[in-house]
Amino acid sequence: MEQGGIPRNGRPAAALSTFGVALAMTVVGCASADGAVPDEPWSIPSGSSELHAVPASNLCVTSGKVDARVDRGMHVDQGGMRGVVAGDASRSVELAFRYRGPSAEARALGGGELRRQIGLKLRARDSCNLVYVMWHLGDRPGVFVSVKHNAGASTHAECGPNGYLAVEPRASAPAPEVTPGDSHVLRADLDGLRLRVSADGEVVWTGELPAEALEADGPAGVRSDNGAFDFELRTAAPAGAAACRARD
Repeated sequence: MEQGGIPRNGRPAAALSTFGVALAMTVVGCASADGAVPDEPWSIPSGSSELHAVPASNLCVTSGKVDARVDRGMHVDQGGMRGVVAGDASRSVELAFRYRGPSAEARALGGGELRRQIGLKLRARDSCNLVYVMWHLGDRPGVFVSVKHNAGASTHAECGPNGYLAVEPRASAPAPEVTPGDSHVLRADLDGLRLRVSADGEVVWTGELPAEALEADGPAGVRSDNGAFDFELRTAAPAGAAACRARD
């Protein structure tokens, strides 16, 4: 399962916690309705009409814990969370989120950095091979893109926090500042190796991914670190009832 952190400058980061109801086992589960969050209603930002909200039951949580909100969407309050949409193959993905503040549990990434972030996973073949589009909060905010590529590896035990390639944009613009209580929308559109990222409807990152990105193919997903968030993940096709797999 995926545990590593994303480098800002191509450097790997330290391992994060795994998800499961049994220790020392690889466990993949759907987001839980048992811990549904009854907090104040959330006015979820609207998105693109061609994208569809992913229900909690279709998010395969591979690290951390996600709860279904009572009204709509999901909630996470973890030092690290990873999840993918079972059976998905979307190249256009959107994440609406509300930042509630730092998570109750804090976990440093590589080099001791305590980074708060939330973002998207694309072409997520497994824990070792995928594309990340992350919105960083805090001292160095902004949208950052990286490709994790580890040929021949598919589990965290095999690749660890290695194989990250930081991708520089061809053009970029500042993303809005994120403060507690704010709601925002992050969108990524991938066409071959061409990637366009929007924040709150404005393009903030465009560029080309390295060829290694095409060697991974899989579903879209979501990741967060060291923050409490309400969120709604949206993909290009309605989420079906595909089963979660351990390698997700």
